[in-house]
Amino acid sequence: MQQALVGSAPRFIRRRVDWSVIGLVGIAHACSHFFQLVIPSLFVPLAAEFGLSFAQLGVLVAVFYAISGVGQASSGFVVDRAGARPVLWFGLSCFVLAGFLLGSAGSYAWLFVAAVVAGIGNAVFHPVDFSILNRRVSAPRLGHAFSAHGITGNLGWATTPIFITTLTQLFNWRVAAIGAGLLVAVVLTMTIVGRRLLAAGLPRAAARPAQGGAPAATRLSLGALLRNPVVWGAFLFFMFSSIAISAVQNYTLPILGAIYGLSTVTASTALSGYMVAGAVGMVLGGFLVSSNPHSERIVGASFVAAGLLLALLAMGWLPAAGAVPCVALAGLCAGVAGPSRDMLVRRVTPRGATGSVYGLVYSGMDTGAALAPLAFGVMLDAGLRQGPYLGAFVAFGMSAFFAALIAAQARRLH
Repeated sequence: MQQALVGSAPRFIRRRVDWSVIGLVGIAHACSHFFQLVIPSLFVPLAAEFGLSFAQLGVLVAVFYAISGVGQASSGFVVDRAGARPVLWFGLSCFVLAGFLLGSAGSYAWLFVAAVVAGIGNAVFHPVDFSILNRRVSAPRLGHAFSAHGITGNLGWATTPIFITTLTQLFNWRVAAIGAGLLVAVVLTMTIVGRRLLAAGLPRAAARPAQGGAPAATRLSLGALLRNPVVWGAFLFFMFSSIAISAVQNYTLPILGAIYGLSTVTASTALSGYMVAGAVGMVLGGFLVSSNPHSERIVGASFVAAGLLLALLAMGWLPAAGAVPCVALAGLCAGVAGPSRDMLVRRVTPRGATGSVYGLVYSGMDTGAALAPLAFGVMLDAGLRQGPYLGAFVAFGMSAFFAALIAAQARRLH
């Protein structure tokens, strides 16, 4: 009896440490997704304050993701050399600074600078997060760690519209932007206080470079990766899925206002509902992916369903009361695809190239997120109010196509 208690104590401590790490990394990751929607949530007051078109506003979001995409690959190398903690603190600090720059902006150029600083901050999170989780969380709970990582991201998205809209209604948009920076400052303080949990040190055996030198192995892996058409298919898959999600994130507020006459507050609630439902969908998708080996079928069916719901919304055929739940249902469908999507990418990842594949894939997401706001903003300026949602329908369909293509290639390879 006493031996059992002694033996269970280390396991209990290990479990508690694992979940503490997962929780802290998840909260930091939520800040990344939270800040991705700060500028889009301020589109209406920014347009009124500075006389901006939707295309000009879309440029700000495009710049944010372009900077993030370029920085994503390079930040992984910095994490390997400087460690995850200081890079995480740098990213969070950039968000704090961006919030204050945005809140004190006096011109479009100032908004542009705030978008650049925020994009630099956003670039670090996936290399940092996966470095810490892989090195600090024990193997039995890694699956839970990755699931929680995705869910906290969605919850970060869900928080932004309500947070920004509430502060804007109570005070003004400048207070909302500065409040976003202060909220991230609180999380930055939490990560400094809990810095021991984020010490992502490698075990000695893993840290020791292989004989013959790491650089050559890295070059070989990179060369093989760049010649692998399946990986580029995965890049396009993520790019199109990101285009679809970007349409919802950036233009749900003006679309629901124009087509259904919904207020900014109600439209913000719909956008938050999309994100919360997406998190619920990820939980459901986790059960599906564990019981179904054909992950591409789950991805395809879920994305097609989400696209059809957005197309239905775009046509204006629903009553205004049905718009908010329909947006949430689309988020649920898109969320179900999440775990199966990650499993699909894992199936086509060459041995020894996990980091490179993650960098390339997430650059695809940033590429889509950079292109979509500008293109959809031009559509809205031209009076095509259904354009972003119909574009999301097409993009979700393309993602489903590439998912099937990737799975077919993976079966031929194995």
